[in-house]
Amino acid sequence: MQAVGFGAAISIEKLSWGESVLGGDAEIRSPGDCNDSLVKLRCGRNARVVACATSYSVPPAALTEASVLTRERYGFRAQSSVTTEPSERSFMSAEQKVFEVVQKQAAMVNEERRRSVMSLQDVRSHFMAGSAVNVLDEAYVRCGEVCAEYSKTFYLGTKLMTPERQRAIWAIYVWCRRTDELVDGPNASRITPTALDRWEDRFEDIFRGQPYDMLDAALADTVTKFPVDIQPFRDMIDGMRMDMVKSRYANFDELYLYCYNVAGTVGLMSVPVMGIAPESKATTESVYNNALALGIANQLTNILRDVGEDARRGRIYLPQDELARFGISDADIFAGKVSDKWRAFMKDQIKRARVFFVEAEKGVRELDKDSRWPVWSALILYQKILDAIEANDYDNFTRRAYVAKWQKLVSLPVAYGRALVPPPDALARLSR
Repeated sequence: MQAVGFGAAISIEKLSWGESVLGGDAEIRSPGDCNDSLVKLRCGRNARVVACATSYSVPPAALTEASVLTRERYGFRAQSSVTTEPSERSFMSAEQKVFEVVQKQAAMVNEERRRSVMSLQDVRSHFMAGSAVNVLDEAYVRCGEVCAEYSKTFYLGTKLMTPERQRAIWAIYVWCRRTDELVDGPNASRITPTALDRWEDRFEDIFRGQPYDMLDAALADTVTKFPVDIQPFRDMIDGMRMDMVKSRYANFDELYLYCYNVAGTVGLMSVPVMGIAPESKATTESVYNNALALGIANQLTNILRDVGEDARRGRIYLPQDELARFGISDADIFAGKVSDKWRAFMKDQIKRARVFFVEAEKGVRELDKDSRWPVWSALILYQKILDAIEANDYDNFTRRAYVAKWQKLVSLPVAYGRALVPPPDALARLSR
């Protein structure tokens, strides 16, 4: 799995991905030397920093309204899922399930907009040792270094954000990367369902203001500053669970849920930090739906790019019913056959991914002006991966579609130019 386009595995020496979840008493090592003021940040469950990171809540009425809207917007149909859900929701489609998460996040942001003063507490204020504030600053710096090393273009874009926003985005990025590494990194063969449960328990502690290490502390600090819902993070961990038990997807509904879990969630995590432009007239819900579409589009692109690599691991992240409709079998994929049937199938899959990209573009225009460039950059570059698959004559078995460095450099000013354009409604008012 390549959640949100993350690259090769990061060095264990640098961040010790996943070590703590492999054994109950294992320690995740943090960069830098440990001093007495950091013991609680680094030594696990028996020596926690207790910080009251307040969780956001949504009034019951808002959730009830979201449920009604879900039922009005979508019909009910049976669908299988590897996630465990209450019996009354067992007949919800993947889109229905995700729509409820979007509704809740949008309600949280709208509630936050109505507040005149932030009432949440800063994690820093709960550190007993004064030097721990410097540790938190160091943690954010380290998060930025990881982002710069593994997503250079996106990192460059974040430098245009306000310092508080860029640090928060780095913290979210690092948590997502560490989570992805559990099933895709050097320790993946040792990860068990129990280990993922430990990782989720540890994550829940972040939202309770009890970070396990300094990098967790950066995220704990972030969720006190922005109206970030906990559910997308939980759903991403569910995506890791899917990878452990599922190697085929019967239809696009199943694949959509997977794409949401491992990538669409990132959009829902990020929009509260990136912010919506004050002059935007778009609804909060629509911006979140557009952010979700970008995550789905990116993951579909990852899947199409990595067909050969995934097949060599016995995995096929393509809808089985659609493969059958084009007369393609699993054996054809494992054999790497680039036939006319395969080309027709790929054209159809690329068309779907581009529809999601078009939907995503609507939301990027509505983001705060300081946040648009990195998102436009990522969107443009991912679309070019689809172009590269086409240029390779749809051979994604033996040829990896990639974007050349010169193409990336050319894309940056294009993305920057698009980022300067205000939301459509604001642009229309300016032209009057």
